[in-house]
Amino acid sequence: MDVVLFLEKGIWLGIAAIGFAILFNVPRRALLSIFIIGALGGMTKFLMLEYKIGIVLAVLCGASLIGFLSVFAAHRRNCPPITFAIPAVIPMIPGLFAYKAMIGIIELTSEKDPVAYSKIFFEAVNNGLTTFFVLVVLATGVAIPLLITRKNTVKRIQTEE
Repeated sequence: MDVVLFLEKGIWLGIAAIGFAILFNVPRRALLSIFIIGALGGMTKFLMLEYKIGIVLAVLCGASLIGFLSVFAAHRRNCPPITFAIPAVIPMIPGLFAYKAMIGIIELTSEKDPVAYSKIFFEAVNNGLTTFFVLVVLATGVAIPLLITRKNTVKRIQTEE
């Protein structure tokens, strides 16, 4: 993968994360951290996709990185971790797969040929299931780091070391 293209994708993902953060009215002190977390999480996903790892596993790793980075940014910026995690993970939502699934369902209503109908049906189901599983791993990838670190806060972990 071209390094410039890779960094460009990261910058756009960070900008999208900041856009959602502004939409959710997060404090200004959190915006730079949200940009960095969103960019790193998205670049993790794209790097794994470049190495032919499946989209579900790539999104899980990117979302988990966002979850862990959100916990540490929360300590530094005095905001709840969810303030960083949600805007950073929203740009990773699979809009194209959902769109293709919906278009496939609409095309099914007008298709008469059984062979073409089954092809469109399986493509729509495949895109719909991909969307579903990516959304599940997005939620799981963000939630698990937040749940793991909830019992011991970052302040307690740092004082124990």
